[in-house]
Amino acid sequence: MSDASYRDAIFTTPLDRVASFSFDEQVVSCFPDMLRRSVPGYGQIIAMLGLMARAHLRPGARVYDLGCSLGAASMALAREMDAEDIEIEAVDLSRPMVERASRELAEAFPDHRINVTEADIRTLDYQPAGMIVVNLTLQFLPPEDRDAVIDKLFAALEPGGVLILSEKIISDDPVENAWLIERYHDFKRANGYSDLEISQKREALEDVMKPDSLNTHHERLARAGFQRSHTWLQYLNFASMVAFKAAE
Repeated sequence: MSDASYRDAIFTTPLDRVASFSFDEQVVSCFPDMLRRSVPGYGQIIAMLGLMARAHLRPGARVYDLGCSLGAASMALAREMDAEDIEIEAVDLSRPMVERASRELAEAFPDHRINVTEADIRTLDYQPAGMIVVNLTLQFLPPEDRDAVIDKLFAALEPGGVLILSEKIISDDPVENAWLIERYHDFKRANGYSDLEISQKREALEDVMKPDSLNTHHERLARAGFQRSHTWLQYLNFASMVAFKAAE
């Protein structure tokens, strides 16, 4: 990446008051490290996106990367697809994320059609698309807004289109959910986070991120009209799903 990325040390010191988590300049500066050490399976999800695009996209199709952050999904798509075979619309609500993603995508893939937009995915004017990628984004929307967003994405997809939805999840079984959380904290400790960092990060996210269960996600996708959906990857309490719109 062209800009320096730093180690995530946001919650290393005790805070009298832990502010709600936001995707500001401080987070942007260490975001790649944060993802690597905080999201089990993230690298595998990103690595598969280009392969899925190659398997399912028609030549020249539009792909949305919603909640694009620093553009990792867009980069994976562009690496796998020739410039004339894909048009990427990357969208994020965080201006610092959009500014850095715009620079890095333009530098890495100057011949690809990649547009990076600062916008709210709830109100975006969607154009027909062959694939929509939503990575760790729906979980940050108010739960009451999620059905409407998935409905809009289904409407935007062309017949035969696919939605890739990756999220932190909860289990409907309280015992399983507690076990997953404990093992997730072990995962973070193994990646260098202290108990203080884990606790303060959890507090910062408490009112900002509200995960759904896999059952809730799949039921929502079915209500929206998707012909079928599968969980293709789960690593602890993170999962990625693929949903298919019927071909005409």
